[in-house]
Parts: sequence; C-alpha cells; structure tokens
Amino acid sequence: MPLYETVLIARNDVSQAQVETLVENISGILGEHGGTIRKREFWGLRTLAYRIKKNRKGHYVLLGIEAPVEAMNEMSRQMGLHDDVLRLLTLRVDEIDETPSPILSRKDDRGDRGSRGGSRSGGRYESGRGGRRHNESSETRDHNAAAAE
Repeated sequence: MPLYETVLIARNDVSQAQVETLVENISGILGEHGGTIRKREFWGLRTLAYRIKKNRKGHYVLLGIEAPVEAMNEMSRQMGLHDDVLRLLTLRVDEIDETPSPILSRKDDRGDRGSRGGSRSGGRYESGRGGRRHNESSETRDHNAAAAE
C-alpha cells in the first residue's frame, strides 16, 4: 500500500482532546477503506506564518499513513468539509520515518539553553551594557587583571 505523511492544522480554539478525537475520526475513515495510521505526532499549538480563516494560531498534527488512494481521497474530502480543520497537506513518501520529526526535536532542545554565554550578571550596570566610562581595550583589561593576580 502507498505511504503518506499528512500535516493537519486545526483551529486554535479547539482543545487538545478535540484534536485527538479528530485524529481518531481520520483513523476510522482510513480503517473503513483498509488503511492505518502508523505514526502520530502532536506538535501542539503553534503560531501560523499568516492568518488562515481569521486564525493566527493552530494545533499541528503530523500523521504517517499507510492507505490506498481511495481512503486518502475520502479522508481529504471529509477533512476539507470539517469546520475545525484549517489546512491539510498530504505527501506521498517512500517510507515513514519512525524517529521524531525535527519539529519535536527542536521543541525538546529549547529547555536546555541554560546561560546565553558570557559571565554577565543581571543588572544593567553590572553587565556592562550601560557603556564604559573610560576607553580601555579588552587587552588592557585582561593584562591588568592578570597583573593583579
């Protein structure tokens, strides 16, 4: 059977449970025609690049689907009629990648930022962003600091 990847964008005012119900409806449609969903990724509520049907945000879902063409046509038709679906993009692929998508990987890495480099402290004047009172180069400061030790 052909393999597909589908990205679905649902309206932002529906809950996560309603989005999961929407995916179950898709699974039911595909099941009636002999297809299955092999991969499900909920990317969460994300900001859209531009407004779609007066929405600025949407729930993104990535589905890896194994189904005949008739099942995909019926699923696309019904999702096009569904009020909660903003966009649906389906691509035929050679294989479904079981590893997490780059979107999920990037979202997981965001919490590991830690410090943003440098030894800056919190205040305006302590961080050096308020401007220097005298013009000494960083080499001179490094030399003076080494001499003081």
